[in-house]
Amino acid sequence: MSTEQRDGVVDGVRLDVQRLHETWMELLFPRQRGAQHSVLGKWKPSTTGDKAKYRIWGALGVPVVLVLYPLMLLGVAVRFYSRRFDSLATRIGLGGTVLVMTVIWGALTAIVRTYGGFGQVGFIAVLVASVTAVVSSALAFIFWAKGGRATTVLLAYPFGVTALLLPPVVAAFYSDAVGAVVFTQSRQIAIVLLNQVFQPIGLKELLESQFELQGFAFVLMWFGIAVPLGWLLGLVVTLANLTRPQDEDENRSGGAEASDD
Repeated sequence: MSTEQRDGVVDGVRLDVQRLHETWMELLFPRQRGAQHSVLGKWKPSTTGDKAKYRIWGALGVPVVLVLYPLMLLGVAVRFYSRRFDSLATRIGLGGTVLVMTVIWGALTAIVRTYGGFGQVGFIAVLVASVTAVVSSALAFIFWAKGGRATTVLLAYPFGVTALLLPPVVAAFYSDAVGAVVFTQSRQIAIVLLNQVFQPIGLKELLESQFELQGFAFVLMWFGIAVPLGWLLGLVVTLANLTRPQDEDENRSGGAEASDD
C-alpha cells in the first residue's frame, strides 16, 4: 500500500469515527453532525452546566463509538453484497427471483434424485429444503419490495437469513446423515445459548422446562436464530448508511481502484 493510499484509509477512518461521535452527540445536542456545512454552524454550549453535560456526554460516546465502529464496517460489507442481490432482484422481479431459486434448488434436487445415491429419504430431504428456501426467498423479496427501512430490517432481512439457515434443518428430518450433523451441532449451539445468553437473564430454567429440543423444536430454534440475526444485519447496514452513505462509499472504492491502476 502506497503512502497516499494509507493516508486515504486513515482519513476515511477518521471521518467515519467523527460522524459516529457526532451522531451520538446529536442525541442530546442540536446541530452536531455535519454542521460545518450549515449556515448556523455547530451548536456550542454557552453555560457552565451545558458545557459540563456536553463534555460528559462526549466522553461517554468514546466507548460507544469503539463498539459501533466494527459493527459499522460489518454493515458496509453486508451492504456491499446485499446491494448485488438487490440489483439482481430489481431487474428480474418477484417472479424472476422465485424462478431463479426454483431452478437452482430444483437442479440440486434433480441431481440428488438421479446421482446422489441417498435414496428416497435423501431426495425428500432436499426437496423439502428446496421448498423452504424458495418460500423464504419470496417472502424476503416481497418485504424488501414494499420499501421502508423498518420493513426491510424487521422482515426482509430475517426471511433472507431464514432462506439460508432453515433448509439444512428441514432436510435433517428426512436424512440420517444430514441429521447427525445438523442436530448434533444444533444441540451444542443450544447449550451455548442457554448458558451464555439466557442463564444471565434468568430464562434458562424456564426454557428447559417448557421446551425439549427435538422434532419441530429444531425448526423453531433456527427460526429464532435467523430472526434476530436478520435484525442485526439490517441494523448494521442501517448504521453503515448513516455513517457512510452509499454514494460516498462507492466514491471511496472508486478512488482506491483508480489508485491501484
